[in-house]
This record gives sequence, structure tokens and C-alpha cells, in this order.
Amino acid sequence: MHFADFLAGSVGGALGVAVGYPLDTVKVRIQTEREFTGVCHCIYRTCKNEGVRGFYKGMSMPVTTMSISSSVVFGTYRNCLQGLRTLRGSRLDTAPHKLDVFLAGLAAGVAQVSVMSPADIVKVRLQCQTESYKGSPLQSAAKYRGPIHCMLTIAREEGVLGLYKGASALALRDGASFATYFLTYNIICEQLMPVGQKQPDWLVVMLAGGMSGVCAWTVGTPMDVIKARLQVDGVRSQHYRGFVHCISESVRQEGIAVLFRGLGLNCLRAFPVNMTVFIAYELVVRLLRSSP
Repeated sequence: MHFADFLAGSVGGALGVAVGYPLDTVKVRIQTEREFTGVCHCIYRTCKNEGVRGFYKGMSMPVTTMSISSSVVFGTYRNCLQGLRTLRGSRLDTAPHKLDVFLAGLAAGVAQVSVMSPADIVKVRLQCQTESYKGSPLQSAAKYRGPIHCMLTIAREEGVLGLYKGASALALRDGASFATYFLTYNIICEQLMPVGQKQPDWLVVMLAGGMSGVCAWTVGTPMDVIKARLQVDGVRSQHYRGFVHCISESVRQEGIAVLFRGLGLNCLRAFPVNMTVFIAYELVVRLLRSSP
């Protein structure tokens, strides 16, 4: 087990959330709320009605849990990759097989669902709560007072399994996107590194990290839309009977393009976020491995 990979993933994940959270809030709202006609309209309405704080609703939960889930992702990826290379009989100082990178990324994405799902549903519900809670039912219609209250309310009203609503879509999203994520990063670094160099330069890390995030979200956005819709379903009224019904109803009512709603925002957000994640990850790994 590589402790450096778990710690580096934790640091990178927390920094990534901080960088991309405002655009993530906008993305979630346009995926789940039909009242917004587009990105600019959503940003304008959020600023007007909730101020800058509206873009950071529910951020404390993902900052904390993203550290854990990113730690799980990077740690699982590195250890699975090492295990697959050992089974293949490959030397650990040679470039990994692309299929091994893909499978290790797939395992890493699925592995984090148990950690990620409860935190993600809390994040999404708070992001979609446009009312401001002022402590009195007469002053506000807001249902959730904060991350902990939201989690406890979901568990009380919908059962513990309610915290895993949309988990199937989340697993499909993260399995495919993290497989793409690590494969893209590996390929770009391999292509841009000089022959014989063991570690990519920082400019290569920035480019590979940013592009891996864009490619991952291109693959993951359809399941991201379905996941978000399942997670907010039932807060006001119940629309979907389950995963398949959510897909069929969304496509029937809004066309196939609905599965790519928020793709532009996801890609715009993904480059700086994942550039930050990989810079932090590589920096921490190199510091820890160079220390005596």
C-alpha cells in the first residue's frame, strides 16, 4: 500500500473542490431545475437572489469528504495498477500497459462510491436549495439548515438507503470517467516526456491533468445528469420510479440532448480543477518519496 498516494490524493481532491465549486453549483442547478434557461441566466439569478454565497452552498461537506474519496481513488488506482502489473509479470520500472491503467481507473472510480454517495446527495440538495434559511419557518421555506441537518433529514425521512439514491448512476459515471481520466493522463504524460525521463515536467502535469479532466467529464456527463435528477427527486415531488425510468422520462420529455446538459460547464470547470488536483498530487508524492 502506498501511503503517499492516499495522502497526495486527499490534498489534491480538497484543492480541486475549492477551485471548481461555484461552477459545479451552476452545473447542478441547470441539470435539475427547468426554470433556468442557460448558464448565464442561472448565474444571474443566483447572484441576484442569494449573492456570492449561493455558489458555495454545501461546500463544507464535499471539501471534507472529497479529501477522503480522492484518497480512495488515487490509492486504489496505484495499488490496483501495481497488482495488475504484477499479475502480468511486468517490471515496475517500465511503462504500464494501457489496459491495466484503464482497469485500475475503473476500479478506483467504483471504489469511491461508498464514500462519495452520501456526501454527493447532500451537496446536490443544498446546491439546489435556492431559499435562504433564516432560522424560522415563517421567514424561509428552506428545508435544510446545513450539511449535517440535510444528511440527518434524508436518513430520517427516506431511510439510510436514501443517502445512496442515485448511487448506480454515480458508479457508472465514476467507473467510466476515472478509467478515461487516468488513461488520458498516462497517455499525454508518456507522449510528452523525453525518452528516459521518469517524471513529467510541471507543464506536462498541468496539461495532462487538465485534459484528463475534460475527457473524463465528456464521458461522465450523461450519468452525471441522471444521478443529479435521482438525488433531488422526492424533495418536492416524486417524478422517477428508478434509474431506467429517469433516463427514459428525461429523454422522452427533453430529448437526447438532456443527457449532455452541463457538458460545457463540466469541461470548462474540469481543466483548472484537475490541473490543480494533479499538481497537488504530484507535488505531495514527490515530496514524500524524496524525504528520508
